[in-house]
Amino acid sequence: MAADPTQALWRTSSYSGTGKECVEVADVESGAYVRDSKQPELGHLAFASAEWHTFVTSLKTVDANS
Repeated sequence: MAADPTQALWRTSSYSGTGKECVEVADVESGAYVRDSKQPELGHLAFASAEWHTFVTSLKTVDANS
């Protein structure tokens, strides 16, 4: 992943809900970064575009079937 995570535009995931377990997501050209909103200094996970698309699609499918 080429994008610099310190320069990324981070947002709270819509799947985080209103609880204390918040996840932040940054969309980058090559995919997405994900990190813990309370401890961003611990780093992030990087997902390629295809992986991120599969993950988000799976969440939508589970949500629709709930």
